[in-house]
Amino acid sequence: MNLSVASSADLFRPAHRAAPMLQTQRQRRVHARLASPRPGGDRAMATDRLFLAVVPPADVAQRIGDLARRLKTGHELNGRPLETDHFHVTLCHLGDGVGLPADRVAMATERAAALTMPRFKVAFDRVMSFRNGAFVLCGEDGTIGLEVLQQRLSDALDDSPRVARPFTPHVTLLRDSHIVPGHDIEPISWEVRDVVLVHSLLGKRTHRHLARVPLGENSAN
Repeated sequence: MNLSVASSADLFRPAHRAAPMLQTQRQRRVHARLASPRPGGDRAMATDRLFLAVVPPADVAQRIGDLARRLKTGHELNGRPLETDHFHVTLCHLGDGVGLPADRVAMATERAAALTMPRFKVAFDRVMSFRNGAFVLCGEDGTIGLEVLQQRLSDALDDSPRVARPFTPHVTLLRDSHIVPGHDIEPISWEVRDVVLVHSLLGKRTHRHLARVPLGENSAN
C-alpha cells in the first residue's frame, strides 16, 4: 500500500488557523513508517484510505443526520449530507493508497490498543464552515476529551512524540461552497467508548469498520 501525506491538512481547520510545521513533519513520519512505498505508485490513483476515528452510536448518528438536513434547508445549501453511518470524528489519518495490506491494519490496531484512556462524554454545540467547504459540527469544552485522545493516539503512532499541537475535533455534515458563519445549536452528545479503525473506499461512499479498540482497557493487561 502506497500511503501518502495529505498536503492540505490546514484546510481541515477553521479559516483563521493553519497547521504548524511540526504537525506536518509529524504526519510525514507517521505515514512514512506505516507505508511501504511502491515503485511507480500513483497518489492520484488512490482507492483506499485508512484512518482512526470516533464514531457516534446509531441513534446519535440519526440525530446528526436529521440536523444536517434541517441546516441544509435553513442555510439554503446544495451539498449532500453524508450517509448516516459515515458520520465520525477523524483522529489520525493514516494515509491513502491502493489496496489495504493486512500488516498495516495490524500495526495501526496494535498501536491504538496500547494506549490507556477512560471512556468520556463528548458534546458538540456549534456548527460552522471550514475553508475547504466542509460544514461541520464542532464545540469547545465539550470536545476536550477528543483533543486528549487524539494527542495520545498521535503519541502512540509516533516514535518521537512531540508537544501537543492544535486539533479541531469536528463531524463533517456536508460540503458546500457557501460559507456559513459559526452559530450555536442544541448540543449533541454521547459517551465515547472506543476508537474505530476505518477503511474508506475512495469515490464509492463506503466505510468499513475494520477494528474497534475499547477505551478504559489496555490490550497488554
